[in-house]
Amino acid sequence: MTEVWSLARSFDQPRKYKPLVSRCIVQGDLKIGSLRQVNVRSGLQATMSTERLERLHDEEQIIGIRIVGGDHWLKVWSLVRSFDQPQKYKPFVSRCIVQGDLRIGSLRQVNVKSGLLATMSTERLERLDDEEHILGIRIVGGDHRLKNYSSIITVHPEITDGRPGTLVIESFVVDVPDGNTNDETCYFVKALINCNLKSLADVSERMAIWGGPTVQV
Repeated sequence: MTEVWSLARSFDQPRKYKPLVSRCIVQGDLKIGSLRQVNVRSGLQATMSTERLERLHDEEQIIGIRIVGGDHWLKVWSLVRSFDQPQKYKPFVSRCIVQGDLRIGSLRQVNVKSGLLATMSTERLERLDDEEHILGIRIVGGDHRLKNYSSIITVHPEITDGRPGTLVIESFVVDVPDGNTNDETCYFVKALINCNLKSLADVSERMAIWGGPTVQV
């Protein structure tokens, strides 16, 4: 986990795990609000991007999983980006209904399976980037204790020991409910995310074996 965190927090060195980045220059000291100019490799539709550091999570608020073997990272992204169908890989989701067209700001009502402490969650799509492979969501309602919860999931192709694979990183922020500690809250959220990511790995690997749709980017 420390290795994943060291990669994810490298705002000034995205080339460590982003294969399409050729160069990165950070303006000034590295802090919240810092700007970086990212140059991408030739052959893409863009050559340069200017980006700002909005937040830097604690190591306890970031989860990562490596899916090693098989060049199927676009299949992984096709699952992650399915804001309207999280049940494709999230084992605790029983049903999802999106209100209106799927776009930034769209709301989904997620029903969770019985046996958990909650039955429903209302969530908003904050970001969907098919070029950088980033999904951002925020929880805005529901009968649970995850108040002001938001998460960012990123999907990255990588090579591990000479084998193609996929690195998925999810970070989160959430308020600590009354009566709970920060450690208890992080433990609960991380356990839920870990379960989702392990299921993501299993489903994507089955898709790679049996075939399935991918997203054209």
